[in-house]
Amino acid sequence: MLLCWHSLCFKRSRQSKKVFQHKELIVKKSLCYTALLAAGLAAFTAQAQDEVIKVGVLHSLSGTMAISESTLKDTVLMLIEQQNAAGGLLGKKLQPVVVDPASNWPLFAERARELLAQEKVDVIFGNWTSVSRKAVLPVVEELNGLLFYPVQYEGEESSQNVFYTGAAPNQQAIPAVDYLMQELGVERWVLAGTDYVYPRTTNRILEAYLRDHGVAEADIMINYTPFGHSDWQNIVAEIKRFGSAGKKTAVVSTINGDANVPFYRELGNQGIDAADIPVVAFSVGEQELSGIDTGPLVGHLAAWNYFMSVDTDANGDFIDAWTAFTKNDAAVTNDPMEAHYIGFNMWAEAVRKAGTTEVDAVKDAIIGVTVPNLSGGYATMLPNHHITKPVLIGEIQDDGQFEVVWQTTGTVMGDAWSDYLPGSRDLVADWTAPMRCGNYNVTTGKCGGSQAVAEAQAALGN
Repeated sequence: MLLCWHSLCFKRSRQSKKVFQHKELIVKKSLCYTALLAAGLAAFTAQAQDEVIKVGVLHSLSGTMAISESTLKDTVLMLIEQQNAAGGLLGKKLQPVVVDPASNWPLFAERARELLAQEKVDVIFGNWTSVSRKAVLPVVEELNGLLFYPVQYEGEESSQNVFYTGAAPNQQAIPAVDYLMQELGVERWVLAGTDYVYPRTTNRILEAYLRDHGVAEADIMINYTPFGHSDWQNIVAEIKRFGSAGKKTAVVSTINGDANVPFYRELGNQGIDAADIPVVAFSVGEQELSGIDTGPLVGHLAAWNYFMSVDTDANGDFIDAWTAFTKNDAAVTNDPMEAHYIGFNMWAEAVRKAGTTEVDAVKDAIIGVTVPNLSGGYATMLPNHHITKPVLIGEIQDDGQFEVVWQTTGTVMGDAWSDYLPGSRDLVADWTAPMRCGNYNVTTGKCGGSQAVAEAQAALGN
């Protein structure tokens, strides 16, 4: 009986072993199939990614800069939609990848890294403030990305990985001051800005320019306020007192974001109109004016390279496309939108010219690319990664639009380095061979090299 039991146990043991081996085989096969499936899925995903061109969109959709940047995100989405409707690029569809840096400057750098390292985008269109651009600069240089930056800025920079489609100071700030001097006879100057790198650097340039033109130090007032500043009563009162000295006074404004709304409201509250103390703004356009009562602001000025009111066929088509895309007949267009329009078309043309989205090939191909602007002329990408632009001075109307009161006869070439700052006047930028340098000193014959990390730390206060 015991023997029988042992035999039975032995038999069952062999059967259990066979069952175990069979199950083990099934598990091994399942693992093999899973690995093959994963490999196949990865290959399929990689192939799918190869069949699209990824376009990163790096604009604040929340926070203090959302008032200005949300529209730029939608502009890029419209341009992508139009490009896909026209057949895409290189036979591939464009796929937008949108992130929200939330008006948080260090977060811009994190989102840029996410776009380049994780999402593997081929290009980024983004940023508004210079501090956000400075934060992103080391990332795009480290990962060899492409950034198209669509907003006027302070200059003093030229990166091999950035294309500056907004205005440099010689394409906005300097012409605006010349207009105020020559056409309006301004003698006293209030330089009012948000407290960050763009206003501070621009005002250093303007202060040097004014002093070179004989303006006394006592006739220049400089004031900075934080982002989102809302209590303008005392500052506007001080501006009013400064302008009561018997000399024609003007405000040159580099105030950014939603702080502009209470600033202009307070001007109206204190009875300051354009006949008394005109304001020329560098960061206020149709979008910012669309949310406020512009009646008290009529006659104040803005300096840009495009206004919605420009009467050309190209602009009419752009406005029609924009109102159709937004499904809003009252939607407005503005200068940074045109800069994205120009930058996007330049990038697309460079991709076609290079036959690839590979970054180094596109960087080489884009120099000299010329595309239409919306004001009836053309924009050309220069070796310093800036473009040619017309300069326009517009006067605010009661409908929130601008009437062009002055403009250049042709386009102005963007200058990366100011002629009015001692440390800059000897520098030139040229990213073509053999120089390939963004800060070549013509006196010493040396290239200064990238300063991206140090400039980012300085801009972020680290």
